Amino acid sequence: MLGVFAAFAAIGFVAAYVGPTGMALTEANAEESPPISLYASSLGDVQTMSVDAVASDDDARALDRGGYSVYVKPKPTPTPEPEPEAAESSGSGWAPPFVTPDPGTAQAIAYDMVLARGWGDDEFACLVALWNKESGWRVNAYNASSGAYGIPQALPGSKMGSAGADWETNPATQIAWGLGYISGRYGTPCGAWNHSQSVGWY
Repeated sequence: MLGVFAAFAAIGFVAAYVGPTGMALTEANAEESPPISLYASSLGDVQTMSVDAVASDDDARALDRGGYSVYVKPKPTPTPEPEPEAAESSGSGWAPPFVTPDPGTAQAIAYDMVLARGWGDDEFACLVALWNKESGWRVNAYNASSGAYGIPQALPGSKMGSAGADWETNPATQIAWGLGYISGRYGTPCGAWNHSQSVGWY
């Protein structure tokens, strides 16, 4: 009797397995499904962003900056500094100072002649600077390359003969001729000095 019961139990088990539930399980196993990976299971969590193709550049810039606006402080325009005023000058920009000449010297003779012509101390100062440059106030100063001679460096020296026969040795004769030359050609000793400073000769 026990054998009969075991046989009925085995038949019932087979029938239950092959029944509607068993058929569903069999069909489910028959369908092949792709294996589920970690990547595939996380696809649902991916965030997407759609950008309107017609969005303006300003919108794109705002998006790029994360909603922040950038402010750049402009550099201040430098204030130009005034240029120093040019010193009034005629020629070199430097006027020689007046120095009282030693009595009895060639410069003392020239000073009296300058004042006699109505020129002032400033003109005498220009004359001193001019003839310091030309001859050092030496009566016998001679330029071998040009032939100029004397305190005013007359070229040739014999021109000073119009002021006196002692033109070779007398400072008063040379100075008288030199002042006449300066007056006729440059107007004043400062005019001659400025010309000399500009071109190197007078």
